[in-house]
Amino acid sequence: MLKKENILLVDDDIQILELLHRHLNSMHYHTYSAVSVKEALYILKDTEIDLLITDINMPEINGIQLIKYTAEHFPDMPKLVVTGFPSIDDAMDVFRSGVTEYLTKPFTKNELADAVKKSLENRAKKASVRKSVPKGSTGYGEMIGASEAFSEIVEIIERVKDNHATILIQGESGTGKELVARSIHYSGRFARAPFIPVNCGAIPENLLEAELFGYTKGAFTGANETRKGFFQAADNGTIFLDEIGNASLAVQGKLLRVLQEKEVTKVGSQKPEKLNVRVIAATNSNLEELIQKKLFREDLYYRLTVVSIVVPPLRERVTDIHLLVDRFLQKYGVEYRDRLVRISPEALKILERYPWPGNIRELENVVQRAVIMCDGQVEVKHLPEQVKYKIDFSEETLRPLKEVEKEHITKVLASTGNNKTKAAEILGIDRKTLREKLK
Repeated sequence: MLKKENILLVDDDIQILELLHRHLNSMHYHTYSAVSVKEALYILKDTEIDLLITDINMPEINGIQLIKYTAEHFPDMPKLVVTGFPSIDDAMDVFRSGVTEYLTKPFTKNELADAVKKSLENRAKKASVRKSVPKGSTGYGEMIGASEAFSEIVEIIERVKDNHATILIQGESGTGKELVARSIHYSGRFARAPFIPVNCGAIPENLLEAELFGYTKGAFTGANETRKGFFQAADNGTIFLDEIGNASLAVQGKLLRVLQEKEVTKVGSQKPEKLNVRVIAATNSNLEELIQKKLFREDLYYRLTVVSIVVPPLRERVTDIHLLVDRFLQKYGVEYRDRLVRISPEALKILERYPWPGNIRELENVVQRAVIMCDGQVEVKHLPEQVKYKIDFSEETLRPLKEVEKEHITKVLASTGNNKTKAAEILGIDRKTLREKLK
């Protein structure tokens, strides 16, 4: 009677597949066979596999990439490597990816049985738990980090926090530019004054000027009263102009006047109003490129960059990731579960390796989701697919007919357990022709 364990065999050598299949069936295991990594992924997608046995050296995609893939997409599944070309580098690589057993060809049936038994026993072992709050964590205002890049930003903030110098913060979307602006305002001597954030990209272009500078009654259709704008609301404090690159040239001209003359004029009015306001602008666009395209005023650019702060992407602040993860675990652990949530070392390693195109905002979303899905500790299985290891298959190339024929015959033989009679029937040829092709 078959045991409940399903074992996936991956090897481009049909003879080895047949040998493994025969041995494991005699041990009452149920096996699935694949002659390539691509075929193995199809099986893994639709079948619950308890143990992966794979070769390392295979054409196109090798076994090490399959091991790395399964280590993240199927973290609880043990892996056993069987190879005829062992090397120290390969062995170290597979062990780092969670492989605990390694067999060298040729091997005996007893050696295979022992390796399979140990691999399945290792599945039950629990990974060690890392403490949630690391030593040496540091922060500034609402920001958190310990990297050299983080320290450089803090140093600039310390120099500008107590004056009204105009500041331009540049960085990719999601890097925390508004947090930098808030830290500048709330850590300095103007902290009690207003901090007014304005997303220039979220306000329609025809309304942006009125929203920024205010308007008088009757200035345009719908202006039923005189209203102050964001600049007047930020008087004596800080106005934060996010996505400044989205402002129209007309609005840019008025901004330039504000910076030069320290005054604004409401839409529909001729009377300027004096203001004492610090302007912090931010953008994820390349303003120099916009200047070349005549979409951004060069004189405004130089007015904005009295002090320039560049916030690096998260992929350049890898040492800050564990600190940010712990902050988000604490935040959402309390919010959703009213207790501390931890993360396994394996899950943290994946988060530290992923390049984070969405930066800190994307990291926070991933941790938030993981806290919801876990039961007190975030494991690899709680992380979304996009952060895990991926195998990129090269585009299909045109190959000689003999090569395609060989691959198809090998696949059919594997699916029939190397039964040449059945394989010949499926291929639509006689056994004699099949034998000739196999030669």
